[in-house]
Amino acid sequence: MNNSQTFKFKIVVIGDGGVGKTSLIKKFTHGTFEKDYIKTIGAQFTKLEKEINKDKISLVFWDIAGQSTFDFLNPLFYRESRACIIVYSLEENELGSESFKHIENWYDEMKMRCGNIPVVIFANKIDLIEESHLDTSKIQIITNKLKVLNYYITSAKTGQGVNDAFNIIIEKLYHKSKTLTSKI
Repeated sequence: MNNSQTFKFKIVVIGDGGVGKTSLIKKFTHGTFEKDYIKTIGAQFTKLEKEINKDKISLVFWDIAGQSTFDFLNPLFYRESRACIIVYSLEENELGSESFKHIENWYDEMKMRCGNIPVVIFANKIDLIEESHLDTSKIQIITNKLKVLNYYITSAKTGQGVNDAFNIIIEKLYHKSKTLTSKI
């Protein structure tokens, strides 16, 4: 007797343009990294099939453009999202500081469109800074303030933290859905 189930999850990936959203998704789903930046227009969709405890997990990552030009499309992009990943850059430049400042804006937008769904923050591009000088106190403060699941230090280029970061949100969705279906 086969008791396996199929679960489908839409995960929205948001953050400022240039922080590495597309690169993180490609690293996780295909194991690849492209060094040349290509701006996402509107949104990109990436599918991934995964198995947990003999259950089939069908994932769709919605990579939403970080430029305000596409804000009018956001209601469509967020619809039916089951989880959210907010990405910012650790770079020690304007992109890094601005993308960190915008985490709360992205969170508020997601909350307005999606309600109470699991959220993780990816602090990306650790490969571009000296990790020993990284002060995680600010990200810890915002993680606690927003009551997100956690934050992860990642690098789409090297792969550092990428699998752990994605898998934690996928496993959270899976266990929550599995518990709900077992109660029915």
